[in-house]
Amino acid sequence: MIIEPANISSSNVRAFFTTRHFAGSYDHITDAVAHNLKISKDNIYLPVQKHTDRIQVYEPDGETEVADAVITNSRQILIGVLVADCVPILIYDRTKGVAGAVHAGWRGTAKQILRNALDIMCRRFHCNPGDISVAIGPSIRGCSYEVGEAVVSEVQEATGKGDYYSEMHGKYYVDLSSANKIQTLSMGIPEGNIWQSEDCTFCNPQKYYSYRYSGGSTGRQGGFIGMW
Repeated sequence: MIIEPANISSSNVRAFFTTRHFAGSYDHITDAVAHNLKISKDNIYLPVQKHTDRIQVYEPDGETEVADAVITNSRQILIGVLVADCVPILIYDRTKGVAGAVHAGWRGTAKQILRNALDIMCRRFHCNPGDISVAIGPSIRGCSYEVGEAVVSEVQEATGKGDYYSEMHGKYYVDLSSANKIQTLSMGIPEGNIWQSEDCTFCNPQKYYSYRYSGGSTGRQGGFIGMW
């Protein structure tokens, strides 16, 4: 099963988020994606994710790099990120023909990885914020993501004020999906250009892999985008 954000997917742009029913491991996901789209695995690129704030500008025949966001203007290549509670985010500029995939956990959100990816699109590829569409995929939401006070402080410092965090009975909760939406808006992206999944991975273990729900080791779902 895949989820296609309506604000990005089109006849020449393949953009989607997978669920646990699609595939689990890295190898299985790439196999399933290649089979589903009828493309070669050589046309799928996933960076080595390490919860960094590094953003890779992908070029054909480039090396696999450690990064938690990928941006490209190359066609016939599907870029993506894998997650199991963190926020998968897809970006597309329909005018300049630039696509991006971002993995934003709390560390990435606190380091403003999405905001920085959007900045690279605007500076390097001369994108206009009004032409950029952003799709924020399924992730653990504020109803279930209990964190320490230090995490709230770091995400709040990066994001500013908003209703993405709360305190109940001495416990702190953060909604990283909404924090990234606020960061997106701060970059001048129109709210009408933003699609946001309402699903919580923790609350829907039958549909998504959730690292926190499983208590540790679990599979992965992904967010993918490519231009043809």
